[in-house]
Amino acid sequence: MSIDLVPVTPENWRDCAALTVHDEQRRFVNDVSYYLCLCHYGDTWNPLAATRDGEVVGFVMWGIDDDRSAWIGGLVVDARHQRQGIGHAIVRTLRERLIAEPGTPNVALSYAADNTAARHLYRTLGFHETGETEETELVARWTPAPA
Repeated sequence: MSIDLVPVTPENWRDCAALTVHDEQRRFVNDVSYYLCLCHYGDTWNPLAATRDGEVVGFVMWGIDDDRSAWIGGLVVDARHQRQGIGHAIVRTLRERLIAEPGTPNVALSYAADNTAARHLYRTLGFHETGETEETELVARWTPAPA
């Protein structure tokens, strides 16, 4: 599957903000408009639109921590496009992009302990829970194998 991660722009931000998830997932993610505000008004997060064949099908944001760890956050795959490998492709693609930056020791993310779908997705991508928490969420990290 080919997923492109592109900047959020004046042309596509509305498509990002219109992304929705299934009702049972709403307790695990915020509306994309909230994430866009975090990116615009905060100093940590950078937004990306996930597109397939030019259509916005998802959203994700990334940031760099004080220890140079790269973080993935705010992953949203539109309800109409779930269970097609898009979330997997977004995380894999962004993880590879982030770890390619010199000086990046690992890629981290966090999720609610009872979000079994997220936990499964991230485990299949090689993320390991560290025992750390970010507010109420579990932290998992991916570190590349030594060269």
